[in-house]
Amino acid sequence: MSMKSGLRNQLAEKMAGEITLSDSPGHALKKWRMNFEIAPGVLSERLGVSPSVISDYEGGRRKSPGTAVVGKIVDTLLAIDEEDGAKHIQKFSTMLFTSVEDDVIYDLHEYGTAVPLQKFADAIGCTLLWGAMDQVIFGYTVVNSLNAIMQLSSDEFNRIYGWSTERALVFTNVSTGKSPMVAIRVTPFKPRCVVLQGIDAADVHPMVGKMAERDRITVLCTSMEIDKIVSTLREQEW
Repeated sequence: MSMKSGLRNQLAEKMAGEITLSDSPGHALKKWRMNFEIAPGVLSERLGVSPSVISDYEGGRRKSPGTAVVGKIVDTLLAIDEEDGAKHIQKFSTMLFTSVEDDVIYDLHEYGTAVPLQKFADAIGCTLLWGAMDQVIFGYTVVNSLNAIMQLSSDEFNRIYGWSTERALVFTNVSTGKSPMVAIRVTPFKPRCVVLQGIDAADVHPMVGKMAERDRITVLCTSMEIDKIVSTLREQEW
């Protein structure tokens, strides 16, 4: 049990730290509640507060909760998940302790607040292939597609999602785009958006669109160089 509670404590610390230090604690709070797939009503009931308190925090209408309140909210999210088999705790804690090789992940970044997908796409010169652009993301990962698909088990593959699946996955040096989409098909978590790097729209495999539609994933492509993508995204202040 001690290993489990150790993991739980480190995850709680990570979550509380991120919420407290965020420029927009309400957004961060909402992101974690949604990451754990817990309805606002369920959380408010467990905390013994009215649902409007939670929505006011999340919407930034109420002064940011202090560390004690944040700690209590985080603890409640974790407790609800534990009663449900701790599946989210397990998912997020694997991300705490494993470093995927550098030749698989070039860059991984979380945003404190939602970034419009359109802004992200414009920054790295993307063309839309399929899906909706009127969405937001909370982070991105730049992945070496061949190495990721060859080397990662499905558990490891899930780590490329960082702390939220509401993100863009940029797959580099893509030949047809089919392999990354197949890899995503067989894992339980789906990204908000996939960016295929190094390929023109005309060369993308026709299967990609069908798979994107089925998993409701927006697919973009860009011919910008990998280094430029990484440096451009790191410089953005949004």
